[in-house]
Amino acid sequence: QVQLVESGGGLVQPGGSLRLSCTASGIIFSVYVMGWYRQAPGKQRELVAAITSGGTINYANSVKARFTISRDNSKNTVYLQMNSLKPEDTAVYYCNAQHYVRGSSWGQGTQVTVSS
Repeated sequence: QVQLVESGGGLVQPGGSLRLSCTASGIIFSVYVMGWYRQAPGKQRELVAAITSGGTINYANSVKARFTISRDNSKNTVYLQMNSLKPEDTAVYYCNAQHYVRGSSWGQGTQVTVSS
C-alpha cells in the first residue's frame, strides 16, 4: 500500500522560506515521478513542481527561481524548498507519486500560509 507523508508546512511571513518533505513507503521510490501540487481555497489543484526518476525537473511559471524540488532516493523522500514566499503561495500542498503503470497516489496535504 502506497503511503505518502508530508511535513514542513506552517505559517510564514512574506519573503520567508519553508521546506516541505514527503516520505514515501510501499513503492519503489526511485522509479516514480514525484511532484508537489497545491490547492488554494476556491481554486483547482495545480502542479507546483515535479522531478522524474532521471532528475528532469519541471516548475510552474509562478514559482520558478523561488522554489526548488529535489529527491533523495536513499531516503524515499522528495523535498520542496520554498523561498521568497508570497501571500499567493498560500495553499494546501500535496505530494504526488506517479507511475506510468501503477498510477497516481497522493499524500494528505500540508497547509502553507504566507501572511504578515
